[in-house]
Amino acid sequence: MQQLSCTDTRRRLREVLDTAEAGLPIGIRRHGKLVALIESGRLQEVLLDSRRLCRPQAVAEAGGWSVFLPGTPVAADGANLDEAVDEFVTALREYAEDWQARLRFAPNHHHHWPLVQFVSLASDADISGWARGDLQ
Repeated sequence: MQQLSCTDTRRRLREVLDTAEAGLPIGIRRHGKLVALIESGRLQEVLLDSRRLCRPQAVAEAGGWSVFLPGTPVAADGANLDEAVDEFVTALREYAEDWQARLRFAPNHHHHWPLVQFVSLASDADISGWARGDLQ
């Protein structure tokens, strides 16, 4: 993997971005840590295949639908599946915001970073498709 300092990265930013977009490994070393760069679509693909990203569940109950994400506090209800999924997307977006602001420091939430990365990168349509099982 090509590893650059922050200074080299600034000088060669276009090349760094081209390398990441091409799917080639590249990283930036800062304060003794290596940060890997990856094009967001590729990261989404990896996250969707990850066992660390639990899958949403949808169930029909009491004349409506519920969509929830096992192991998280994210759940939504609706009169029909479309409404429940729309509410689920909103609930996930709110959870991702809360996670970034404070929940990432909580021991029972810090391991949800793959979920937050996916939600942050995905469109509402992507999240909706994932909730319905269309994205695997």
